[in-house]
Amino acid sequence: MYPRTSEIGSTSCYFDRTPEKLVLEGYRRWTAGFETGSVIAWEMAFGLYSELLGTRDGNRALSELSLFIRTLRHCALCPLKTFPFGSHHVCREECMTLGLIAGIQNCDMVAARTCLNAMACPSRREEVEHAATDFAKTLAEMDQMLLPIPQSAIDDIISRPLRAKYH
Repeated sequence: MYPRTSEIGSTSCYFDRTPEKLVLEGYRRWTAGFETGSVIAWEMAFGLYSELLGTRDGNRALSELSLFIRTLRHCALCPLKTFPFGSHHVCREECMTLGLIAGIQNCDMVAARTCLNAMACPSRREEVEHAATDFAKTLAEMDQMLLPIPQSAIDDIISRPLRAKYH
């Protein structure tokens, strides 16, 4: 049902695929900019998006990422956590972000809704969903489709202790 890395013609790490890198590293860098108050992390995000998508598309996708992260920060159930840039480990919040965007892009609304419910407070879920949908659709329009994440993997991550890493 879900493609394996060998079936998509790549043996590299999942996080090295361009769509996943845009979401994961974009999330990490943009969140770090908010947390540190430094523009350096935001400039790093801009550099990554420009390098991978070109300046015009990079700016457009980064704008949607920015709105998604800002919206999520205002209504997240707990402070957003990240691993350092370039890490091949992911925390719960990063998994839920990848699951939400992948679910939207792959029309797996059960997975997307599960991730959304795990991330956002009930009163502002609709805002987060709208921002996530805009970001996911923007990436899809640029042919940056994340691989689907099985519901069982999402459920497993949600059931684990909050401070665990998942890869």
